[in-house]
Amino acid sequence: METNYYSAYIDQQKTTLDSIPLHKVRQIAELLREAWTHNRQLFVFGNGGSAANASHFMTDLGKGASDALGKRFRCLSLNDNTAWITALGNDYSYDDVFLGQLQNYAQPNDLVLTMSVSGNSPNLVKAIDWANANGLTTIALVGGKKGKLAEIAQEVVVVDSEHYGRVEDAHMTICHMLCYQFMEQGN
Repeated sequence: METNYYSAYIDQQKTTLDSIPLHKVRQIAELLREAWTHNRQLFVFGNGGSAANASHFMTDLGKGASDALGKRFRCLSLNDNTAWITALGNDYSYDDVFLGQLQNYAQPNDLVLTMSVSGNSPNLVKAIDWANANGLTTIALVGGKKGKLAEIAQEVVVVDSEHYGRVEDAHMTICHMLCYQFMEQGN
């Protein structure tokens, strides 16, 4: 492979990053600050690479941002309990793996954030529908296809690309901005 491929990939990644609507990221930061102030929970989840991003985000927010602020974020990645996910998937449906956990943990006014490149994953849509119906604030980070999540989530950040790797990288950049804002600027 020629180095032109890599150079073009980087150029396209820069274009994808430039598409992040920073005013929407700021709105999500305000929702996180409000949740932190009022001791509300944040639940984050996704599939595949977005599942890994959810776990990484909660590690940075739960440890790094919490350490910097001196007060803990109450946050949880719903991707991290394999036994629960497989029990819900086996006994009910894979569409219920996040919904089932929210039904146990979530309270009105808590935050739910999901990440999806397609915006159409049935398990994410079902969890966001339930969260909306039960008084939670819902946030979706999606790709250029937008999908159903962009229609139903209360706050939506669209990254203007349909390339899975670039969108997942941009979503993680958003998550890092959210965490590092608290780590570097305080509350």
